[in-house]
Amino acid sequence: MMKKALLSLVIVNLLAACSSTKEPVKVEQKTAEPVSQTSTNTGADTSGTQQNMGGDANRLDPLKDPNNQLSKRNVYFDYDKYDIKSEYKSLVEAHARFLAQNPSRTVRIEGNADERGSREYNLALGQKRAEAVRKALAATGASDRQVEAVSNGEEKPRATGSDESAYTENRRADLFYNGE
Repeated sequence: MMKKALLSLVIVNLLAACSSTKEPVKVEQKTAEPVSQTSTNTGADTSGTQQNMGGDANRLDPLKDPNNQLSKRNVYFDYDKYDIKSEYKSLVEAHARFLAQNPSRTVRIEGNADERGSREYNLALGQKRAEAVRKALAATGASDRQVEAVSNGEEKPRATGSDESAYTENRRADLFYNGE
């Protein structure tokens, strides 16, 4: 019995010796500084076709830079038409130059139509719109192997509704680069 009492006393003393009388550590609250993504490009290139593939970590990918023409990925069409309007030709040319300068990049063009017309007609019209953009890209420097043209017809509307505003938004071709 004496051994148990002695053992208990030793354990209590050990536990007491391990306890700390230090004051608690004060934790200082700090907020993170926002990281700015500024461009370090000091050149006068405004074509928007240079790509960040190398060592400049502060420079945005031109496809994601909202100040770059390449971030615009939609070509809109008139009702029942598939010819590229003059206001979108510079956009298509910028994407063609980008593809020519970046041969490993590929793009999928998805042609779309509004809800008017039959499903079959709208699939064909969406394909003609995608093909028009594909041909314009190829004519301006992109290789055929970099570009794929498909049709969504009326199946992927961007705007819902049955008014001219919704129709206008849905008559388009969208460009999607590999990895997106």
